[in-house]
Amino acid sequence: MADERIATPGPLLATIHSPADIRKLTADQLVDLSFELRDYIIDIVSIHGGHFGASLGVVELTVALHHAYNTPDDLLVWDVGHQAYGHKILTGRRENFHTNRKYGGLSGFPKRSESPYDTFGVGHSSTSISAALGMAIGRDHNKEDKHVVAVIGDGSMSAGMAFEAMNNAGAMNSNVLVILNDNRMSIDPNVGALNEYLADITSSGTFNKIRDEVYDMLGHFKAAGDKMRKVASRLEAAMTTALTPGSLFRALGFKYYGPVDGHNVKNLTKTLQDLKKIPGPKLLHVVTVKGKGFAPAEKDQVKWHASGSPFDKVSGASLAVKPTKPSLPKYQDVFADTLIGLAKKDSRIVGITAAMPSGTGLLKMMKEMPERTYDVGIAEQHGVTFAAGLATQGVKPFVAIYSTFMQRAYDQVIHDVCIQKLPVVFCMDRAGLVGADGPTHHGLYDISYMRCVPNVIVAAPMNEVELRDMMYTASNYEDGAFSIRYPRGEVQNFMPEENTPRQIEIGKGECLRQGDQVAVLSFGTIGNQVTDAAHMLEDEGIRIGHYNMRFVKPLDTQLLDEIASTYKSIVTIEDGTKLGGFGSAVTEYIAENHPGISVKIMGVPDQIIEHGSQKELYREAGIDALAVVETVKQQLAKFKVSHLRPTAVHN
Repeated sequence: MADERIATPGPLLATIHSPADIRKLTADQLVDLSFELRDYIIDIVSIHGGHFGASLGVVELTVALHHAYNTPDDLLVWDVGHQAYGHKILTGRRENFHTNRKYGGLSGFPKRSESPYDTFGVGHSSTSISAALGMAIGRDHNKEDKHVVAVIGDGSMSAGMAFEAMNNAGAMNSNVLVILNDNRMSIDPNVGALNEYLADITSSGTFNKIRDEVYDMLGHFKAAGDKMRKVASRLEAAMTTALTPGSLFRALGFKYYGPVDGHNVKNLTKTLQDLKKIPGPKLLHVVTVKGKGFAPAEKDQVKWHASGSPFDKVSGASLAVKPTKPSLPKYQDVFADTLIGLAKKDSRIVGITAAMPSGTGLLKMMKEMPERTYDVGIAEQHGVTFAAGLATQGVKPFVAIYSTFMQRAYDQVIHDVCIQKLPVVFCMDRAGLVGADGPTHHGLYDISYMRCVPNVIVAAPMNEVELRDMMYTASNYEDGAFSIRYPRGEVQNFMPEENTPRQIEIGKGECLRQGDQVAVLSFGTIGNQVTDAAHMLEDEGIRIGHYNMRFVKPLDTQLLDEIASTYKSIVTIEDGTKLGGFGSAVTEYIAENHPGISVKIMGVPDQIIEHGSQKELYREAGIDALAVVETVKQQLAKFKVSHLRPTAVHN
């Protein structure tokens, strides 16, 4: 049943159709607008779901930015984009914001094709400073007069790319402002030396007291002429360098300002106006509270990073219809429980994640075995090479990183792990079409990019039992890397934990169903769509063969030979790109060894798939049960037309 609640903007917010309207407001009205914008975000997300805490934390900053800068002529880049809901609402998308993250609706992240105010498409962290620097240099190249601002969270600053960009920006001395949104959270609490460094800045009572006194003193010096102002400026710089850890940013060539209260919209607006007059690379350190203004989100910032179901906008209590039967565990939970079980029996095993302990399920292991679980921060490249280093010392690392984020560490996978044949286990969550997060988060390419690298096993379970079996098998594999992909969401049919994982033969698939003429070969959990399709076809008197291949590398060529000798047509299906993946591997082998057999590849086409529910996206990509039924019928019809003549291998 649809939620009948309606989100209605406040009287001032209702008059805001673009940032030009914001720039007409008084300072007091900016305060009112901030209150109304925060309430509207709470209203919308409480009904429709979406990312939550991060956007609430930057409401005042968002209002101040669009008041101080002439957007979209001035360029504003949001890092990741979890926090850009207020930005979208204020830039002409308020009336359509209820479609956020829904099929055919607004994207949950900034997107260039959606609005001129979205200057750069984001979804992965730590790209904003690089993009903003490119825009600033492009502006200079074109001899234009515009400001460029990047807003980056303190969690995203832990990634090497952010510091690479700052190092380059400082050397180029280009006019760009980086706003460091410091809430000590990414999705999970931040970790590492940078987090402690920023904490030192924001908690330094001595610095804040002396800084205020220095600024007060400088105010008196202003009447003393240029010479005294220059002396005062040197005094300010010397004391700031001596008293604050902000010297790290200054060492990279940035002028450092802050920390400032990120929830004082009047002061933020004035500060931004002042910074517009200062040339060169600048960093403004803004302190915010993730989930600001919604008590449950402030109290539990991890839980309220996003909400997927309706809730009471005052108490936070869920309004979702309770399921009639207990919900099944998620694949990430099965992964975590299995890894803990394996680690208890094998002292070599450790878990590694890149700032996603809750998302990957490793938070459970982190609590139970903190000395054997490592969160490296938003630093996938470092995480993979860190695992490689552990492996050289006889440790067995299980690296839990989303498929889409593993792309960021691809060089390390090849160079630091596979070339050296190190036994690192890659457990890639969110493989395939992930749903509402859309194209930046779909895990569509790991089959292809892992399959082409030597010294790595490439596997995918069809269900949670096989996931456990593959993890156990990987824990005993010492001849190279082992890659396991599994999807977002609940398992199909949960098996009790006492079902002990078993060793499975690497490179061996299995026959699930015998059929006539057409065999469907599946790789991974998408095979459950084939099972459903087989039942539909049986109702029409059509029997298909179904083979769960389990491994794309090494491929079960013995099983392929048997299939080719039994069936006239092979259909492959995978929840990944058609290019270079599982279907390509099968086609390559069949073309060389059984050229008379037709092969049809089902997978995600060579195009960007947008956001929506997994069911909607499977339908769009043509990899759901109905698509399998349609494809099988097409193959059978082809036999009748050709009178069973051999057909060329095709995709």
